[in-house]
Amino acid sequence: MVIHEYAGIVTELEDHDCPHCGKLMEPWLTPPETGWGVILVCSNNGCPFYLDSETDIENKRDDSHLGCRFALDPGNKYKPVNVLAVCPH
Repeated sequence: MVIHEYAGIVTELEDHDCPHCGKLMEPWLTPPETGWGVILVCSNNGCPFYLDSETDIENKRDDSHLGCRFALDPGNKYKPVNVLAVCPH
């Protein structure tokens, strides 16, 4: 069980490993305008999903280095979501 506390609000989340690299996913408080709240994100910089995602985004500038991290939304029965991220390439 992952426990996330922010501003006095405690959120309990199920433990989940990233299906792409096997690392334990970490809680992340999203910006309020997303409507997600706390999600679980794979923060492994060596994760194949993250490293290979730079070519998956359509209609982006070639020099932007944007990619995605794998994430799960606890508010939606832990369904997968992609979180935009800057790739290290």
